[in-house]
Amino acid sequence: MKCIVIDDDKLIHVQIKKFAEKIKDCEVAGTYTSAEEALKNIDINDVDLIFLDIEMPGMSGLEFLSALKSYPAVVIVSAKDKYAVEAFDYEVDDYLLKPLDYTRFVKAIERVKERLSQFKFSRLEEDAVFIKESASVFKKIFYDEIYWVEALENYITIYTERGRHTIHFTMKAIEKILPPDRFMRIHRSFIVNINKIDAIEDNYAVVFYRGQKKTLTIAKTYKDELLRRLNIIKS
Repeated sequence: MKCIVIDDDKLIHVQIKKFAEKIKDCEVAGTYTSAEEALKNIDINDVDLIFLDIEMPGMSGLEFLSALKSYPAVVIVSAKDKYAVEAFDYEVDDYLLKPLDYTRFVKAIERVKERLSQFKFSRLEEDAVFIKESASVFKKIFYDEIYWVEALENYITIYTERGRHTIHFTMKAIEKILPPDRFMRIHRSFIVNINKIDAIEDNYAVVFYRGQKKTLTIAKTYKDELLRRLNIIKS
């Protein structure tokens, strides 16, 4: 697991490196003292986990996340707990308070590894993914089967023709996996298969799922783009 640290406190860089060296398959590949420096120098697609401070000179940690279209797993490392609620709105994986505790650090790493292990790309089917349902069971789901994905705290539920699948995963991560030509995020809690939308009613996308009408909220920031992609004909 390739990690980077973004924190203006260099002692935290040293501490996280020491902690990571004790954990199998956990490597700190880079350290940055500012969010601006990180933005200029990293390829976000080449990173598995970011340890991120919030209060930094210039760009804050949360502003850094806002500047990214997508990002990998994120563990906040902060001296204050007052940002926790806002941080989890960004679907971060964990929130560690300074001074860092090794046992708590290990739990954060285990949480990230477990989440990352629960969703696997199919190597044989370009139009499918495998979901880890248990320690030894992986279930194939074709993209065309998926109606929508719904967020619930640190879990997501994938609604398919065959039923629902709830896993410990984030919306940011699943959004990065699903084909953007077929799926679109329409709300912080919903990603929808565009081909499954039957109607738009006010600020709701209507989907008929297993014989029942379901309405998914469309946030204002996504509505214009959704209407454009649906080729709406206006009289």
